[in-house]
Amino acid sequence: MNNSEIKKSAKEAMKNKWGLAIGVFLVYGLISSAISATGIGAIATGLLSVGFAAFFLDALRSEKASFDSFFKGFTEYLGTKLVSMLLVGIYTFFWTILFYIPGIVKTYSYAMTPYILLDKPELSANEAITDSRMMMRGHKMELFLLDLSFIGWILLSILTCGILFIYVVPYMQAARAEFYRTLKGENEPKADEPIIEIPH
Repeated sequence: MNNSEIKKSAKEAMKNKWGLAIGVFLVYGLISSAISATGIGAIATGLLSVGFAAFFLDALRSEKASFDSFFKGFTEYLGTKLVSMLLVGIYTFFWTILFYIPGIVKTYSYAMTPYILLDKPELSANEAITDSRMMMRGHKMELFLLDLSFIGWILLSILTCGILFIYVVPYMQAARAEFYRTLKGENEPKADEPIIEIPH
């Protein structure tokens, strides 16, 4: 799927779930703000991002969304998730120190780590990061362009003094989760499902 199809698919899957998604985002933001001034701020934020990813991944995969998914994201297999997100932050930091552009590239290389941690909890921290690197090989520009496609929404959010972000951020996160599902082939027709071809 191209980026417009990914965004359309994400919106369709999130139908009737936006209210809960916005609530999860607000809780995520409040907790992140509350802990940002503490010594564990960066660590806890990394874990919260896994919980945030968990909610949207579960919401896209099932008919009903649940707030429990958000908490499940950073409570189960806590140690592995903690180490993984710490390593992602450390690796990205050092790549950025060397050269700014490689730091951005590595950000996209590691972008699927939270989702992999959720789907493969048996992996070690470095194995999850390595899986993300392998999954994103040849797809980093695609995810960058997906993020870039939200620039209009971001500008509108700024013009509304940030109010619109309560919709835009969940929308972006849903699109990223759908991007991950696309890379995994979850959106491909199953073997026993007919493929409907549209006449040219």
